[in-house]
Amino acid sequence: MPDIVSSGSALLLWAMIAYIIGSIPFGLILARVMGLGNLRDIGSGNIGATNVLRTGSKKAAALTLLLDGGKGVVVVLLARAYADADAAQIAAFAVMIGHCFPVWLKFRGGKGVATFLGLLYGLAWPIGIAACLSWLVTALMFRFSSLAALVAAASTMVWAVVLGEPQVFILCAFLTALIFWRHAGNIRRLVDGTEGKIGKKN
Repeated sequence: MPDIVSSGSALLLWAMIAYIIGSIPFGLILARVMGLGNLRDIGSGNIGATNVLRTGSKKAAALTLLLDGGKGVVVVLLARAYADADAAQIAAFAVMIGHCFPVWLKFRGGKGVATFLGLLYGLAWPIGIAACLSWLVTALMFRFSSLAALVAAASTMVWAVVLGEPQVFILCAFLTALIFWRHAGNIRRLVDGTEGKIGKKN
């Protein structure tokens, strides 16, 4: 019984750590520090790299992308190094929840794509690479960032099977569902033909 309690406490601790790290709104912070304005008043109002790019600063957008993805990698690797594989998966889920629903922003966070790709690198790097390539190919073909994100997310379940990483399949399924939900507005615009393309101002 003590081992079970101890294990449960450790998982809860890693979930809390991951949530806090995940909820750091790097895009919002960078925009303010670099004098780009309040992201909530720009474009879609989202705190992710795509909306940061609408400020006209490619540097800020690139930094946001790296930091949002980086927190996913770091949290998972730390949990795996100092705990175990179960803690890594819990941390992966929690860092994603933190990014999408940060308590300091009244639970109005990002859509989670960069963080999702980042945590995949920490959990199973071949899937992370394959998902990024799926995003890139889709983006180059269709020029829709949102469509590329949806395809990349959905592809993770396929890659988990193809690349022999079944232990992350269920997590990928849950997080893919979350990303689709967070992109509900984008999906409607894609269907309506009103979604903005990469490189064009909305």
